[in-house]
Amino acid sequence: MTDATLPDLLVVDGHNDLPWALRELAGAERALEVALDADTSARGLHTDLERLRRGGVGGQFWSVYVPSSLTEAQAVVATLEQVDLVHRMVARYADRLALATTAAQVEAAMAQGRVASLLGAEGGHSIGSSLGVLRVLHRLGVRYLTLTHNHNTPWADSATDEPEHGGLTEFGREVVREMNRVGMLVDLSHVAAATMRDALEVSQAPVVFSHSNALALCGSPRNVPDDVLERMAAGGGVCMATFVPQFVAQECWEWKLESREAARAAGIDPNDHPVMTAFSLARQERHPRPEATLAQVADHLDHLREVAGVEHVGLGGDLDGTEQVVVGLEDVSTYPALLAELADRGWSEEDRRGLTHGNVLRVLRDAEAVAGR
Repeated sequence: MTDATLPDLLVVDGHNDLPWALRELAGAERALEVALDADTSARGLHTDLERLRRGGVGGQFWSVYVPSSLTEAQAVVATLEQVDLVHRMVARYADRLALATTAAQVEAAMAQGRVASLLGAEGGHSIGSSLGVLRVLHRLGVRYLTLTHNHNTPWADSATDEPEHGGLTEFGREVVREMNRVGMLVDLSHVAAATMRDALEVSQAPVVFSHSNALALCGSPRNVPDDVLERMAAGGGVCMATFVPQFVAQECWEWKLESREAARAAGIDPNDHPVMTAFSLARQERHPRPEATLAQVADHLDHLREVAGVEHVGLGGDLDGTEQVVVGLEDVSTYPALLAELADRGWSEEDRRGLTHGNVLRVLRDAEAVAGR
């Protein structure tokens, strides 16, 4: 199977938190009582099978996210439950979804008209500081690990926590080496800039940012500095632009900073994602949020292309993982609107083919090749 045989501009998105959103709605065991073959917008979800079809989504990294406020032991259990949920979801809708663990399997699913379903574990706390757990997650189909979430792990600094290790510890470096060995992508979204640089130094395979934007355009530490983008590109990696308003528009990030300070004053850990989400939703009733737009997401993609090169950009919307959406990119049906905007800005069809799926499939193949060696 070659890229030329696939329908043009099918999106392989780097990050969607639907599994956790389903768990929040109905619980781990009953999550699939939420029918994905019906319109889920009334349930507050950004994702269902019909909207995936309308959005031209051919592949999705489903995030098996769990909060980083959990203990490591709790996180391992909850992560395995999330992995189980994705496997059950794919089996339930086998006519529309297909589990994929390799680039070739992604291409085969896309050619069949099914959504290639990959798994990504969002946060190093999910391995419980155990290389054995990391290997088990890989055997279960997990194809990237985000090295941290909102809190530091015992071996890596997060972008949104107080620096503790100065980047990666020696064990953290061993985690990266083991990910290279088994063929799991190193995901540097959420990590501190020092952790990004350490991981780039260690990794023999290309890295990804599964859902991050350009720091030059929005000052959230969740975004990527230009020097890191250049180093990432030199190693063959991909930065997948996200649709989370606080990582898109500076005004939205400043609102989030104010909300984090208000949470601290109320005795709430702003890095406890589920609690902070509820706090922010309540606060916006009194302090309306500014909005981010599709054009601003396109600005980030233009900047990523300028700094890293068009072969090193992708899409990672983080839909169903954000309490606020970008105007014009409200759900998984909206990718065509973004691609039309980029075409108007001079992105060729070849550029957009790389953006939508070509670049991330290349990275998957490269990681498989490194593991094969």
